[in-house]
Amino acid sequence: MRIMGLDVGSKTVGVAISDPLGFTAQGLEIIAIDEEKGVFGLDRLRELVEQYKVEKFVIGLPKNMNNTSGPRVEASQAYGSLVEKEFQLPVDYQDERLTTVAAERMLIEQADVSRNKRKKVIDKLAAQLILQNYLDRTF
Repeated sequence: MRIMGLDVGSKTVGVAISDPLGFTAQGLEIIAIDEEKGVFGLDRLRELVEQYKVEKFVIGLPKNMNNTSGPRVEASQAYGSLVEKEFQLPVDYQDERLTTVAAERMLIEQADVSRNKRKKVIDKLAAQLILQNYLDRTF
């Protein structure tokens, strides 16, 4: 069963995919979106869903450190509802607190990636961490 992980922001969606057995996550790409204009990258997402034969989505839920929900949680849930309706596939949510921080730290400490290059891959790596955390928790 292939599961697709999504790190939803206001301008981009980081995308990751699980291996067929659901053990590991791999970052795929970053899709440009524009919430204000109603552009959500669903055409590209559809191509990836078909290519990888996705059966489920996991979307990061950016809760506050005190476990409360803010506007980004609502935006992620709205995106999840849109994806669920568009693809007729189940959507689950994974707490993503500090995922982007962990992704940035990995890029700095382990790969010594410059700030400009980090911006180009951070959402993809965050999606990978969200999905890997979900896989570790559920399988």
